[in-house]
Amino acid sequence: MEIKNIQKFNLVNSVALISMSAWGYLDTSSFTALIPAFFGVILLILGTMLTNEKLVKLSAHLLVLFTLLILLALVIQVLPGVVERGGIGLIRVILMISTSAIAMIVFIKSFIDNRKSR
Repeated sequence: MEIKNIQKFNLVNSVALISMSAWGYLDTSSFTALIPAFFGVILLILGTMLTNEKLVKLSAHLLVLFTLLILLALVIQVLPGVVERGGIGLIRVILMISTSAIAMIVFIKSFIDNRKSR
């Protein structure tokens, strides 16, 4: 898989994390709702580092690490409480989980393809 495809999936995930958590903050006025936005900004920065040949390996591994961390946090910490409360917050969290899970699948597939091509 090409770096451009990884960057596209990372961009979609980053934008989803930033926009959904900003919406959550506006809806709840809780600063903890902005935690996914923080991860989204980190992922955006790491995604831009993929264009630098010297930093591709490091940034790709950090992308996987931060995506996995936010995915686990959303599933383990956030989802149970949001399911209990229901409402639009549940849709926001499911969207963030979905984009993060798809990004993880793309990253892992990229690592596997890269390993096979050697």
